[in-house]
Amino acid sequence: MSRRLAEVARKVGVSEATVSRVLNGKPGVSEATRQTVLTALDVLGYERPTKLRGERARLVGLVLPELQNPIFPAFAEVIGGALAQNGYTPVLCTQTAGGISESDWVDLLLGQQVSGVVFVGGAYAQEDATHDHYGRLTEVGLPTVLVNAPVEGLDFATVSCDDTVAIEQAMGHLRQLGHTRIGYLLGPRDHVPSARKLATIRRLSGDWGLELDDAQIVHALYSLESAQAAATKLLRAGVTAIVCASDPMALGAIRAVRRTGRRVPEDVSIIGYDDSALMNCTEPPLTTVRQPIEPMGRTIIELLLRQISGDSATSDELLFEPELVVRGSTGPVSQVG
Repeated sequence: MSRRLAEVARKVGVSEATVSRVLNGKPGVSEATRQTVLTALDVLGYERPTKLRGERARLVGLVLPELQNPIFPAFAEVIGGALAQNGYTPVLCTQTAGGISESDWVDLLLGQQVSGVVFVGGAYAQEDATHDHYGRLTEVGLPTVLVNAPVEGLDFATVSCDDTVAIEQAMGHLRQLGHTRIGYLLGPRDHVPSARKLATIRRLSGDWGLELDDAQIVHALYSLESAQAAATKLLRAGVTAIVCASDPMALGAIRAVRRTGRRVPEDVSIIGYDDSALMNCTEPPLTTVRQPIEPMGRTIIELLLRQISGDSATSDELLFEPELVVRGSTGPVSQVG
């Protein structure tokens, strides 16, 4: 017990006596200090006293599928900063191959009595994934916000970048440059945002009279290596441009172009998605569709805090419009050959 008091006291910067008063529910401690002590208790992994377990900790789970794709750390930075400004401590939960699963993270967060959870990508966007753990969040009424579209039946507040507008901007740009045989490098087939992108691709190809056959559409994991292999198939199909579902995938496509002895954009134009960190520093700088991370992050926090304060959760999806950022990886089709 004394060790716990000392460790929490050092973490918070108060006396052990103050920590003791908080844990024993005694007066003489400000509400701000009391909440800080309880949060430190949670962060250090100590169980709260039984009489205090009914209270939510001022912790918010921030669940990410990975950190290698720079868009996820970017969202984490914005969301984590906004949480801190509102007196909450983000608990970063990332998944690794063979490590803790998303379901395991949910159990751990519920055990820590967190005030809410934000998912930035995850199983909720995949049709073929297991979704049982989301039901546990609904059962306990835990405030929850999802980033990007979930499968049908998961009624959580959702903030998404508009996939339809993103594809309209990318395809419209390439069409203006004279490209008619465009390749599309999308995420897994069961991924909801990728399915939305594909539906828009098919519609616009018909409306604009652009070529589209099965060889022009490939699916891959959201990694540079997987994208490189998939992009090689598109190049064999004779495309003059490739629209990618993420920036790392676009980098994989650029590598595939170069491995075949061709150049970007002189022979093949490449468009990414996200405008994540350093994409203006690649060679050539990447043309991409920018997600509005800052306004999306602010809205995520607003929706979460509204639920925490007792307002009923909305299952509406709020769509944010992306922005095409034109750089050096796209050029006129007349340059091809």
